[in-house]
Parts: sequence; structure tokens; C-alpha cells
Amino acid sequence: MWVDVRDTPLSIDEVVERVRRTDAGGIDVFVGVVRDNADGHPVTLLEYEAYRPMALAEMGRIATEVELRVAAARVAAAHRLGAMNVGDVVVVCAASAPHRAEAFEACRALIEEIKHRVPIWKREHGPDGAYWVGWVDARCGHGHDAGKAEGTP
Repeated sequence: MWVDVRDTPLSIDEVVERVRRTDAGGIDVFVGVVRDNADGHPVTLLEYEAYRPMALAEMGRIATEVELRVAAARVAAAHRLGAMNVGDVVVVCAASAPHRAEAFEACRALIEEIKHRVPIWKREHGPDGAYWVGWVDARCGHGHDAGKAEGTP
């Protein structure tokens, strides 16, 4: 198991090398990149922020859980922080296992849990401005559109 959260560009080869081993007949890789749209809106830039020690700890817990759950799997993941342009690599996950089914299963479980549980926050930029994705104001229970008048779309 290996995880990393960094401000510098990610290397797909580096993550794959962390899981490569002679008894593994399959290595599955997921590469997440910045796309040019989200929910029907143009995206020109993404910013990712995190409290690095907490993000690393949670990614480590997830990786350990996946390795315990999927027989003979070894996993690795790296997530980038900072400002990124369309096409930039944001996250790389890799999983190896003796057989492809387990490699696929472990890699998918790894990225799904990372996206769901790791405290990494995303801010999307586009022609309409910037906003934090999934942000909810704890004071009033509203999301990023909390500034709108009640009842307005």
C-alpha cells in the first residue's frame, strides 16, 4: 500500500511501479483528469485543497481496507492539489493482483472510496465565476447558491 497527496504533477508510471510485482498477472490503473465541463457548465480551471495530514491518513485507511477486502491485491494512489488546467492529471490509482478481476475490483474500490471519503475540496472555475463543489454552509444548510433569495432558481 502506498498513497500520496502532493502539489506537483503526478506520474502514472510512479504509481504503477508501487504495485508492480512478479506474482501479479494484472495491474489496473485509473487516471482522473480535469475535464472542460461539469453539470452542463464549462470548466476552465480546477483548484484542489486539503488538510494534507488528514487526507493522507484517510487515503491510507482506504488503501488498507481495499487490500484486506480484495484477495492478494496491492494498491497505490496519488492525488494532486493546487490549480490545474483542463487535461491535467488530478488522481492516479493502481491495483495489482494475481488475476485481472481482483485488480479491477481493487482499483475501482480505491477510487470510489477516495472520492467519497477523503477530505479534498474542489473549486471549479468557469465563465460564470468560481464555486466550491459540494459545499454546504453549515450555518443554514444551503450549498454554493446560498446567496440567492429564497424561492429563486
